[in-house]
Amino acid sequence: MRDIKKGNVTLMVTNMDRALKFYTEVLGFSLKERYENNWAEVEAPGISICFHPMKGNKGHGSVSLGFQVKNIKELSSQLEQKGVTVKIVDEDYLTLAQFSDPDGTPLYFAEMKK
Repeated sequence: MRDIKKGNVTLMVTNMDRALKFYTEVLGFSLKERYENNWAEVEAPGISICFHPMKGNKGHGSVSLGFQVKNIKELSSQLEQKGVTVKIVDEDYLTLAQFSDPDGTPLYFAEMKK
């Protein structure tokens, strides 16, 4: 297993342009590579997210992407200004901002309480 260099999460998407626009323009991640509509990769803090076209009518699986953040209220407001619906959940030890990408993949921001 020492030959493993890095890991990533691969999401199946129905529209590559729409997915990449969301992850780069809405979330602000950097596009690393794109091979037409066959495969793409963006760099997020601490993780690479890859995209592959969805085959058939398969929906998203039991995957969610989470990112620990500072100032969750400001980030949630920025998402809403870009047309993303955000649900704030206040837990005992953290606050969550839950939202979805254009294909319905669940995402969340988490801010730990101190």
